Amino acid sequence: MWERFSYYGMRALLILFMTAPVAAGGLGFDTAKAGPIYALYVSSVYLLSLPGGWVADRVLGLRRTVFVGGVIIMSGHICLAIPSLATFYLGLVLIALGTGCLKGNVAALVGQLYAPDDLRRDAGYSLYYIGINTGAFIAPLITGWLAQSDAFRGLLAGAGIRPEAAWHWGFAAAAVGMFLGLVQYSLGGKYLAPEGLRPVRPADPAAAARNDRQVRLVVVGTLVVLVVSGLLVAGGRLTLDAEAISRNFKWALLVVTLGFFGWLFFVARWTPEERKRLLLVAVLFVASCVFWMAYEQAGSTLNLFAERSTHNAAFGQAFPASWYQALPPLYIILFAPLFAALWIRLGRRDPSSPTKFALGLLLLGLGFAVMIGAAGAAAGGARVSPLWLVLSYWLQTMGELCLSPVGLSAMSKLAPVRIAGLIMGVWYLSLSVGNYLAGMASSFYETMPLSTLFAVTAGTALVAAVALALLVRPMRRMLER
Repeated sequence: MWERFSYYGMRALLILFMTAPVAAGGLGFDTAKAGPIYALYVSSVYLLSLPGGWVADRVLGLRRTVFVGGVIIMSGHICLAIPSLATFYLGLVLIALGTGCLKGNVAALVGQLYAPDDLRRDAGYSLYYIGINTGAFIAPLITGWLAQSDAFRGLLAGAGIRPEAAWHWGFAAAAVGMFLGLVQYSLGGKYLAPEGLRPVRPADPAAAARNDRQVRLVVVGTLVVLVVSGLLVAGGRLTLDAEAISRNFKWALLVVTLGFFGWLFFVARWTPEERKRLLLVAVLFVASCVFWMAYEQAGSTLNLFAERSTHNAAFGQAFPASWYQALPPLYIILFAPLFAALWIRLGRRDPSSPTKFALGLLLLGLGFAVMIGAAGAAAGGARVSPLWLVLSYWLQTMGELCLSPVGLSAMSKLAPVRIAGLIMGVWYLSLSVGNYLAGMASSFYETMPLSTLFAVTAGTALVAAVALALLVRPMRRMLER
């Protein structure tokens, strides 16, 4: 809950802070520059779950890796609270690294609470989702009020503090949330599986020795790269252009994705049953990429639409645009128990994971179809009703409840035990690809008609839903076998 408080509290502000005028305390970037930087950040957060899973499996164990990740995240938010461009970029790097250590591994810890054949697993992940979204719901309300409300800026001015610094108070609140999360995690550790305290070591002594050599090689290689890069930057021979790095990041993402699945299918040794499981993982991976490409535009294009094209007032009271980011987690808190009860009530008639994925993509596509109408109404510069976003987020969130907790559960079931953390990282790799595409979509916000942008997004989701629906029967047979 607290880790998501810190992440979503900051994410609700990020693109708005980058595009806000310098006179208002922002960075003054246009969307063509802010979009790629946002894309790089949100994509890196999930891409780094792959090395984070490797660290948990081979070096520290799941539980220790989660704690270390939380400390790094907290340090990143503290950097964002300092008004400086250098600390802004450093903070984003630290949060991405810390979340890579934490996100996939904490979900794997949840999977260890259930036996492989426990029918409550999908429902359990839905309840886990309520905890996540409690933090995600509270965060935009608090950080958005601190960063954007006239009331808090008036308090700062009355205390002799520049009102433009309000953005950094919002970032500081995210650091407090992560600190509380670390305290809670330490106190509640006694309820978690003790196996998570140590990495999984191969029983074969020769395999264990190879594992140790790989760990030493990776650690030494990482240190060498960091030291050399630092010396080149300090000597002026290497310049760091955040926008250029962001735009070229797609190639790194493509190489990592193809390289990882190439290793899974052509290099690593698996039993026939494990290979079938990994084939299903690959299909669900593609469907997940498409889903998050659309859904994660909540923090990019839809956030900008809320700021620039929506009448942000209810019952005569104005509110910050970032508050819309509280809608999806609120819907999840309200409806996740119903979905959890539904999956349990269906029992053996519970739809397969691919069926739920297809339904999730269908609902997501309908949510963006709604935004085509909203964009058309706002085309002349008018501010539209908040109800457009309220309805769109509701449809998207119903889709998420069909896909996201089910996806986590499917990965924990399909993953070979010896690489459980790494396969959970594959799930977050799909979020990395989807988040990058969602962030890059915002770079077209000022150059492409919004109705066209939303229509492309809706069409992609609906086509993916139909394609996956056609694959449901053969995939279900493979799952049953």
